[in-house]
Amino acid sequence: MMVELTFLVLNLRSLTTNASLQTGLSVALPVLILMVFAKFFIFKSPRTSVNFPLVSTVLGLIFVGYLALSLLSQQVDSNALIYNAIGIIGWVVYLKWYSVFPDRDGSVLKLNSQFPNVSFLSTNGELVSTDEFKGSKVLYIFYRGNWCPLCMAQIKEIADQYQALADRGVKIALVSPQPQRHTKSLAKKFDVPFIFLTDTDHQSAKQLKIFQEAGTPLGMEVFGYESDSVMPTVIITDEEGKIIFADLTDNYRVRPEPATFLKVLDELEVA
Repeated sequence: MMVELTFLVLNLRSLTTNASLQTGLSVALPVLILMVFAKFFIFKSPRTSVNFPLVSTVLGLIFVGYLALSLLSQQVDSNALIYNAIGIIGWVVYLKWYSVFPDRDGSVLKLNSQFPNVSFLSTNGELVSTDEFKGSKVLYIFYRGNWCPLCMAQIKEIADQYQALADRGVKIALVSPQPQRHTKSLAKKFDVPFIFLTDTDHQSAKQLKIFQEAGTPLGMEVFGYESDSVMPTVIITDEEGKIIFADLTDNYRVRPEPATFLKVLDELEVA
């Protein structure tokens, strides 16, 4: 009798432990995904890895573990299972579809070609053409808008390296399709003399073939942003307007570092 009671207590404890673990795993997956996106806004990293290998592995293990426990305990919460399956599918879609630009057209922005003469609107409301920058090296950063945490982190990173770039005779032009009021708000946050420009109605982005239809997250229209956007792009031109560096990333989370710009400029100086 004592043995039977001991076995029963251990069995009940095991079931309770499994049930608790199962419940924990059922909420762990969505919580981890939310933490990843929260990191973008809290820590504002300018770039990430392509596939988040550690996070993706952990998410996969959580889902498999939850599924295994559900089958072993024969207590399948269909709603939790569906939510977790949607979470996994959504994560894969985000990595493999939402984050990428599979067929970027780089025909206009080829290395060593002349940067096209396109026009933007300054924060003063004046029309500025790229031909006006000839005579100086220019670093063009095409960013999606203030709403994009990676774009904001990238701009801050460049601001931290502003003096090193200025010492090499580089002007820095930040170009976005966002409304003027957002650009003016961003300009107030920096003491360095960036050139803030607005690509009205995406006219220049379309000419440069870096326009992205429906590139703004759903709901941003409430804050005055358009649904269309620009693909993050970095261009450096020399004094004659020739493209000496072009980063047409195929993933909006993968962006070049300022050290890369400095290296290109130093190599140009040596040449």
